[in-house]
Amino acid sequence: MALVRCWTVGIAVLVVSEYVQMTLVYGPLVGPRGVGSFGAALALVHLPNLACVVLATWAAARVHPEPWRRMPGRHLAAACAAPAAAQVLLLSLRPGVLDPAGPALWMSTGVLLAGCAVGLLLDRLVWTS
Repeated sequence: MALVRCWTVGIAVLVVSEYVQMTLVYGPLVGPRGVGSFGAALALVHLPNLACVVLATWAAARVHPEPWRRMPGRHLAAACAAPAAAQVLLLSLRPGVLDPAGPALWMSTGVLLAGCAVGLLLDRLVWTS
């Protein structure tokens, strides 16, 4: 049940933060035409996505109880499952992103890995202090 609680919290935080990102950043600033440059994509899409992944990972890690927190594999699964599942869902719904030559696959994967790492680092810093 501990993993299910972590996954539920991670999914809830991810959905809420992505909704806020879509309504406050992506919708008004990007619009239906999309972004025009790599810099705009980084600033308006990937960095806000990074913040969402960090928040979801951190929230899921924070609710993971002792003694399972001390098991690195289990703690990693508890904290990072929701963002990883969202990435798999995104890739399955948008097969055009799967082009290995395109930057979208690599940027979204980098955002996922960096967000999970930063979220776990935040959890470690707060938990040990």
